[in-house]
Amino acid sequence: MLVALNKPYGVICKFSPEPGKRTLADHVNVRGVYPAGRLDTDSEGLLLLTDDGALQARISDPHHKLAKVYWAQVENVPTDEALARLRAGVDLGDFVTQPAKARLIDEPANLWPRDPPIRYRAKIPTAWLELTLREGKNRQVRRMTAKVGFPTLRLVRAAIGAVTIELPPGEWREIHAHAPWATAR
Repeated sequence: MLVALNKPYGVICKFSPEPGKRTLADHVNVRGVYPAGRLDTDSEGLLLLTDDGALQARISDPHHKLAKVYWAQVENVPTDEALARLRAGVDLGDFVTQPAKARLIDEPANLWPRDPPIRYRAKIPTAWLELTLREGKNRQVRRMTAKVGFPTLRLVRAAIGAVTIELPPGEWREIHAHAPWATAR
């Protein structure tokens, strides 16, 4: 079984209870599925869950080079130089990221309001980036954008392979594990 969930902001990527915190159990009532990869509590968007260990490894293991698309709202407007650094790979100290696709985009039309909203500052503009990675280290997108001088304010995973986020926050649906969802972008 393969489940696509639009993980809301503030939800922890686990099913076991956490006092005072929302978990996947608050949104998915399917037994025996586990996340194929993670999204930080302060990140939102597409999370795939499965009961198939081999499929879970195929989705989350960077050796399979499955593209993951993120929308990042960042402070200020990234320069061409910053975008070039993101595309080339960024030295984060403990590792150098693989080259990524990075481009400025308009705010996605199908984006839902975040609850709570990001902090608004009248004198600091924001911009949206679309980043496509084939790896997924801890807080990687946030670390990459900060390293090139444009900290992430909001992070949404929009796609994994050909599976896109088309659900309202907190909603899930079962998808075919053998469909062309795993095709590279």
